[in-house]
Amino acid sequence: MDDTDLKLIAALRQDARASLSDLSVALGMSRTTVRSRMERLKARGDILGFSVVLREDSLKDPVRGLMMIGIEGRGTDRIIRHLNGLSAVREIYSTNGRWDIVAEVGTDTLESFDQCLNQIRRLDGIVASETNLLLSAKKVT
Repeated sequence: MDDTDLKLIAALRQDARASLSDLSVALGMSRTTVRSRMERLKARGDILGFSVVLREDSLKDPVRGLMMIGIEGRGTDRIIRHLNGLSAVREIYSTNGRWDIVAEVGTDTLESFDQCLNQIRRLDGIVASETNLLLSAKKVT
């Protein structure tokens, strides 16, 4: 991927529905070049697809946060299975560094968010956690 591809991807992240004409003007290249680069990026698997973000998607979980979790011993698989069973856990990420996993949590109220965090913290094998509330999105993809 070269700089032109990266600029094209950045433009598509801003507006995935932008016309080829608009993209070509914004990027200073021909429509044919924009189209061929988009097709190449899709064919190589660099672009997997396009999505729509609805206002109701952001309203669904008005209280969202990231919970970094430290796990004792070899209990990671068991804890991930348990987290997958919690309705408030949206995503689970493996990571490196101080924390073993990061869980994205989303609820409709602070009280239910707190209940979820307490439920997770009580799991056998979790030795530490740190949670950060997500306040506002500065870039929406």
